[in-house]
Amino acid sequence: MLPGVVPFPPELAARYRARGYWQDRSLADEFSEVFKQFKPRIALLDGERSYTYGEIDELSDNLALNLLELGLAPLERVVPALPNVAEFVLLYFALQKIGAIPIAALASHRFAEVSQFVQLSGATACFYPERQGDFVFEPMIQRVRQASPHLKHCIPLPQLEHLVHRKAALATQALAKIRIDPTDPCIFQLSGGTTGIPKLIPRTHNDYAYNSRTAAPVCGIGAASVVLIALPIAHNLPLACPGIQGAFFQGAKVVLSSSTRPAEMFRLIEQHRVTHIKVVPALLIRLINDPSIGNYDLASLQIIQSGGQRMQPEVRLRTQALIPSAFVQENFGMSEGMLFFVRPEDPQDVKLETCGRPISPDDEVRLVDDEGREVAEGEVGELICRGPYTLRGYFGVPEYNARQFTAEGFYRSGDLMRRHPSGNYVVEGRKKDLINRGGEKISAEEVENLILMHPSVQNVACVPVPDPNLGEKMCACVILKRGTELDFSSLVSFLKDKEIAKFKLPERLLVCDDFPVSAFGKVSKKALSELAEKHANH
Repeated sequence: MLPGVVPFPPELAARYRARGYWQDRSLADEFSEVFKQFKPRIALLDGERSYTYGEIDELSDNLALNLLELGLAPLERVVPALPNVAEFVLLYFALQKIGAIPIAALASHRFAEVSQFVQLSGATACFYPERQGDFVFEPMIQRVRQASPHLKHCIPLPQLEHLVHRKAALATQALAKIRIDPTDPCIFQLSGGTTGIPKLIPRTHNDYAYNSRTAAPVCGIGAASVVLIALPIAHNLPLACPGIQGAFFQGAKVVLSSSTRPAEMFRLIEQHRVTHIKVVPALLIRLINDPSIGNYDLASLQIIQSGGQRMQPEVRLRTQALIPSAFVQENFGMSEGMLFFVRPEDPQDVKLETCGRPISPDDEVRLVDDEGREVAEGEVGELICRGPYTLRGYFGVPEYNARQFTAEGFYRSGDLMRRHPSGNYVVEGRKKDLINRGGEKISAEEVENLILMHPSVQNVACVPVPDPNLGEKMCACVILKRGTELDFSSLVSFLKDKEIAKFKLPERLLVCDDFPVSAFGKVSKKALSELAEKHANH
C-alpha cells in the first residue's frame, strides 16, 4: 500500500468483502468488462466529437502505453488540471490502466493550488490546457516545476491529444503485466473547505467502484440515460456520484459541457434529450431564473441532482413548476465518501425538507454533541460517519487525522444535521457556518431560509463581518431578481414579521450581481465576508 494512506481495519474490510461491496478489482479491471459489454454504444459526446465504449477502451489503452513509455509508473501521482473535455476522460482511464493516481485538480486552479497539490502528493506529471479564458497556463506551470524538481512531465492539452492518437511503440501486453492493489488509491479527491491548505482524500479502487455502482440506481441511471456534465469534471459529484463512472457502469451516455451558461446547457439538453443533470444550488437558481428557459424543450429531463449545499424548498418547487418532467433530487455528499440521497418514492414533504439517507446498508451515521455523545432523536448534532466507501484518514497527515477521526474511525464531518421522523436527514448548516454575535451563535442557514422567502430575493448568503464590540455581526448578501430593489430597512422589516429573535437580524446588507465561488462551485463565504466588510450598507 502507498505510504501515507490509512488502511481500513481488517475486520471491517473482511465484512465489506463478505457482503460483496468490495470486489478486490482495480478500476481498470472493472471498466475493462464495461468497455467490452457496451463496446458499440455511444459513451461520450464532446461537442461534435463522439466516442463509443470500444473507442474509449482503445484510445485509453494507446494513451496508457505512451505514458508508460514517457516513464510514468504505478502509484505515481499526476495533476490533470483540465476542463470538461474528452481528453480528461481518456486520461483518467489511461491512468487507471497503469495504476497512476490522478489528483482531482480543476482548470480553475492557479499557482497556489497547483503548487500545493504537487508538493502534497509528490506528483511527477501535470496536464493542463494552453489557456482558460485570458489566463495562459505555461508560465504558471513552469514556476510550479521550478519549485518541485520531482515534477518531471508538464504536458499541455495539445500534446496530450497527440499522445492519445500517436500509435504506441509498446505492445498492449505491457499493460497486462501491471499489478494494481485494489486497496491503493485510484484517485486523490480534495477536501472541500474554502480556506487553508487542502487535504488529499485517498479513494481506493474498491471503495470508488462501490461508490459509483451503488449511487447509479438510486439516481435512476440506466442504459437509456443521457447524463449532462457541466460541473467541473474532476470533482467527486460529476465524476463518481454516480457521475461518469456510474453512467458508464450502466452503459449510459455522457454529454460534456465546457460551459454553465444557461442557454448552452438548455441547448444540449434539447439536442441530446438529456435525462440527468448535476447542479449545485447556485447553478440551478441561475438556470430557473434565466429568461431563455422557455425557448427550449426540456421535457426529456428526469432527474436534476443537486449537491454541494442545502437547497431551499422554494427553489425545488419553482423548478418543478418550470420543468414538470424532472425530479429535483437533493443529495448530501462529501469527497471523503458518505452519500445521502432523497429517493423518488419519498413523500413530498420529505423530498422538500431533507437531504435523504445513506446509500449503503453498512453506512454508519451518528449525530453527536461537542463532547462526542449521541444527541437525542430529532436534535441537531455533528455528523460523524464511517462505511465501505468513506475514508479512514487523509493522506500523509497523521496529526490532523487524530483530530478528524474518532477512536472508532468515525470521520468528524463538521456538518450539523438532525434526523427527520421519516428516517431521512436534514442539514442544519456547518459548525463553522455559525456567526458569533457577542456570544450568541446564529445559524446563517436559518436566516438565509427566511430571507429567500422575500419576493425580491433570488439568492442569499449570510456571512460574518468583524465588529470591535461584538466580535462578529451578520451581513446578508443577496442577489435580487431582475427588475426588483431591496434596501436594508425593508429587509429588516420583512424579517421582523417572521418573529425571530432580534439578535438574529442582519446588521448589514450587500447587494451582489453574483456570488464568488470556490473551485468546487460552492459559494465562497470567506470571499463574501471580505466584500461585505468593505462595501455593505447598514
